[in-house]
Amino acid sequence: MDATSLIISIFAGVLGTAYFIYGKKQQKLIPLLSGIGLCVVPYFIPNNILLIIACIAMAVMPYFINIEL
Repeated sequence: MDATSLIISIFAGVLGTAYFIYGKKQQKLIPLLSGIGLCVVPYFIPNNILLIIACIAMAVMPYFINIEL
């Protein structure tokens, strides 16, 4: 793991934790799942460009999809 992957993973984890807490408190499914995804996905994608694209997609998903628990 290089330094770039580590920095991207840290930012994704912080954003994922925030989404997870928000989704849990507001009882919204998509932010909750996005938060879990942002915390887990950096472990499985070794390519930095694909990792950035996946994280951006999961970060903007709650703005377009709104589902209550």
